[in-house]
Amino acid sequence: MRFADIIGQEDLKRHLTRSVDAGRVSHAQLFTGASGYGTLALAVAYVQYLCCRHRHDGDSCGECPDCRQIAELAHPDLHLVFPVNRQGKKSGEAMLSDEFLTPFRALFAERRGYFTPQEWYDRLDLGKTLKGMISAREADEIIRKLSFKSFESDYKTMLVWLPETMNEEASNKILKILEEPWERTLFILVSEQPDRLLPTILSRTQEVAVPRITPEVLEAEARRRGVSDPVQARNMARLAGGDVIELSHLAAGEHDALRKENFDLFCSLMRLSYNDRHLELIGWAEEVAQLSREQQRAFLRNAARLLRESFMLHAGIPQIGYLWGEELSFCSKFAPFVGTQNIEPLIAEIERAGAQIAQNGNPTIVFTHFALTVSKMIKHL
Repeated sequence: MRFADIIGQEDLKRHLTRSVDAGRVSHAQLFTGASGYGTLALAVAYVQYLCCRHRHDGDSCGECPDCRQIAELAHPDLHLVFPVNRQGKKSGEAMLSDEFLTPFRALFAERRGYFTPQEWYDRLDLGKTLKGMISAREADEIIRKLSFKSFESDYKTMLVWLPETMNEEASNKILKILEEPWERTLFILVSEQPDRLLPTILSRTQEVAVPRITPEVLEAEARRRGVSDPVQARNMARLAGGDVIELSHLAAGEHDALRKENFDLFCSLMRLSYNDRHLELIGWAEEVAQLSREQQRAFLRNAARLLRESFMLHAGIPQIGYLWGEELSFCSKFAPFVGTQNIEPLIAEIERAGAQIAQNGNPTIVFTHFALTVSKMIKHL
């Protein structure tokens, strides 16, 4: 995968290529950001550029044996680690990434490196509740692999996708390697939730923060994917929130039903909150708790967006909003209840609930507390 294959992120690409050209390659780097920003794809493109023997014009050649092998995730000096599990088995059972390399490579090739953890878990047939993990046995395998000399490249590279899924024992073993690395060994950690990593791991890695893709780039990408109406392309780019995976779903119409469901849940929450219907709010929380964790996180993201749009309507600046149809109708009526006094606490509560869900908190407890807390904040301002 070349940097030319990465959507947007031009400033970061230049930074990465210049650091390699100048010989400034940290032995442990932490790429952070959502999957839809291109975090994993960018990490692979960086490794390919580092190993390419015929770099030119700020990119790898894409033709040499090293480039071809890395693009297929099949280079002998590129080792992959990612969370795994099996349907019906306890997550504590020690399984290795090597057992699942074939489906992982297939998914990477199909999506060009742009896929979510849930899409990977779906490929493993884990359903909506089981998640993958990186075990202590995997950490032992990492140590074994890195003890060998490199085969073809100047660097041995260990790419760990979603290191936040490591258990404590695995994290401590990885930490020891980061403290005492082998020569010409490169660790690339690709994380969506770096706050779940051990502070000692964070302190021993150089962070590469991958930002959201700009709306201008996403608008152009929407048109490339067949969205001919410029207004629709612009609205999709804004709704995608810098995430090309979300843009793909919007362009294909795959999330229309989910978006309508999330909108209805938001309206219900705000109406029950305004009327202080606490018993019904508990029922609302139980309904949301039945959704998959990915759907719960999507609801929270959508709720934050609608609150921000309502706040802009309240502030008298609708021209920078991206609402239409029933969303515009509801938020126009709801806007008087969202102002400077409560917008920040409301967004903070959404972020807190999202973090708890990401950490496998009990969804019934999380959303019951969330709904009752929100109900105290919804007042006519």
